[in-house]
Amino acid sequence: MLKGEMKQDQAAAATELGYVFTFLLGVLLLSMFSVWAWDIENSTRTRWNEQALEENLREVAAAVERADAASRLDANSFYAEPVLLRAIHSDVSALTLILDDSELTLIDDRGIYTDAVSISGASSTVHSGEVNLGKSLKVWVIYDDGEVIITHIGPQSK
Repeated sequence: MLKGEMKQDQAAAATELGYVFTFLLGVLLLSMFSVWAWDIENSTRTRWNEQALEENLREVAAAVERADAASRLDANSFYAEPVLLRAIHSDVSALTLILDDSELTLIDDRGIYTDAVSISGASSTVHSGEVNLGKSLKVWVIYDDGEVIITHIGPQSK
């Protein structure tokens, strides 16, 4: 039978510690990369949301300007235009569009997004309306009887 002797082998223990530290370094680097990638994704989503909301606001304001132009052509005319809004990755039920005689305003109940676009006011029409964007992805701009309104409900047939 073989008789073995126990040796104090320091090289094997150092190699094993090297494996453990290499593994921990890999875990650390992967964790840092995943946090970095998550931050880039969130920043991109936030930027895209802001751009989509700005475009939505400008498209509705342009439709209001077109309704004003229709009112100047004939005061007894009727004009209705649907504006399809771009989808965003945010809680749209907290977003509200408010139209008054001087501007179209986007208000966020959470205080994240707030923006306004001036309306030219080149016509004598009255501007009004309030639309919660959580109800529909379509905003109607309607001119009827001297008033331009925004609503999420389409016009009734005349």
